[in-house]
Amino acid sequence: MSADFEPRENPAPDDEFGPPPRRKRPGIRIDMTPMVDVAFLLLIFFMVTTVFRRPLAMEVNMPEPGAKVEVAESNVMTVWIAEDESLVVRHGKRTPTAMVWDGLDPLFRAAAEENPELVILVKIHRAARYERMVDMMDTLEDAGMQRFSLIPQNEDDMPRPEGSP
Repeated sequence: MSADFEPRENPAPDDEFGPPPRRKRPGIRIDMTPMVDVAFLLLIFFMVTTVFRRPLAMEVNMPEPGAKVEVAESNVMTVWIAEDESLVVRHGKRTPTAMVWDGLDPLFRAAAEENPELVILVKIHRAARYERMVDMMDTLEDAGMQRFSLIPQNEDDMPRPEGSP
């Protein structure tokens, strides 16, 4: 059995009347106001709730004018920063030695463990870059040193390290 299919003739063919008319679609208009409102509300929300990182700063306590503090020489480590940014270190009455910047942190940590009353005296040449003073303060803070002084260096104050001509 097979099914027979006979196409019916269209009573009104397309060529007689043309293609069927298309309906015009009405223009779609989306109101963007609610979306803009939500965007601004989110912007304001994130601006208000964001916690900004505080600037990193070190608290520096300045001494009273004319104040003098007596410290035993064995409790003092002196660091000289020369004009060419080289370092010389002397602990107590020991012989001054040349030092590299990378060796300061371990030196400070070891000296602080050895003597908890240690005071670091940093003498910076006036022609040395400001960045080096900041680097020194950062190194002291990283090493956990709480007691230190920064003073300008006199011209004849820089000692000759051990082994230098």
